Amino acid sequence: MKTNLLMNFNVDKENKKISVEREFAASVTKVWAAWTQKELLDQWWAPKPWKAKTKSLDFKEGGHWLYAMVGPEGEEHWARADYETISPLRSFSAKDAFCDENGTVNEALPGSHWENTFKEESNNTLVFIEITFKELADLEANMQMGFKEGFTLGLENLDELLALQQ
Repeated sequence: MKTNLLMNFNVDKENKKISVEREFAASVTKVWAAWTQKELLDQWWAPKPWKAKTKSLDFKEGGHWLYAMVGPEGEEHWARADYETISPLRSFSAKDAFCDENGTVNEALPGSHWENTFKEESNNTLVFIEITFKELADLEANMQMGFKEGFTLGLENLDELLALQQ
């Protein structure tokens, strides 16, 4: 597996944003599928030893993804992404929030807005992720929950999944 793939993770507290640039050794078609199909998302989204478990995914504008992060002891933390815009193989945006197993949003936990852009370059795919928060405290709470470490591990899981598809 290619080990010198681009990975930039930046926190911009002034603008309440996290920006991630990540390169994958695969075509945009394969990377897009991994971000938009529940069978693939469940294989990489959660940092090991956690697992992602999709309850429902309707990848369309106005649709949503309802899933749980399942811990090694069986504990579940539910979240949902509500899709706003989709430009196939190029970008999608979604509101992300913690919720219960029925998808009812927990307003006490920090929500965010994701804008994901995909660009193929020299047989690799660059994914640009911009996560915006309403309040600085929400960004900081997200970081304190281990978002950087967990998301980085999840992206490494995606590297492994894409390598298996070669």
